[in-house]
Amino acid sequence: MPRIAPAEAPYPPQIAAALERIMPAGVAPLVLFRTMARNPRVFERMFAGGLLDRGVLSQRQREVVIDRTTAKLGAEYEWGVHIAFFAEKVGFDADMIAATVHGPADAPCWSADEQALLAAVDDMVEQHTIGDATWARLAAHFDETQILEVIALAGYYHTISFLCRALDLPLESYGVRFPAAPRHA
Repeated sequence: MPRIAPAEAPYPPQIAAALERIMPAGVAPLVLFRTMARNPRVFERMFAGGLLDRGVLSQRQREVVIDRTTAKLGAEYEWGVHIAFFAEKVGFDADMIAATVHGPADAPCWSADEQALLAAVDDMVEQHTIGDATWARLAAHFDETQILEVIALAGYYHTISFLCRALDLPLESYGVRFPAAPRHA
């Protein structure tokens, strides 16, 4: 049971319109969105500054950042929703999906630019900054506008991860579970 009960339909008109705009046709509004609808001000701000629009990163690059951020922060709810909705669309295979949770930033399943993104997320989550060596790797593949988006995207999904964990949200019925950690012989 989540700590705050999600809002139920019928929703206020502004909330209903936002949910309709955000959710794919035929998919019920996410528990996270319905819970945030309990505070219309926060709900509106969440979507106003949510980086849900198309930015300067490719969808695949965005998912690398989002999935790694939510995984590193233990937000299985949000990670599972993103894997369910986007992993196939962006070409993630099973090894890549598992590597977002358990793999090192330089796992061989990733391209060099994706490894730089993973390293940047790892630095931000673990050190609360981006180290000089990681910055150099990032700057070798991305321009300033892209790097700023990487930082903002990781920060936004840090907040989303806090919300999911602090609210103790149950996984969506279609949400993917974190893969088990690989066993080493």
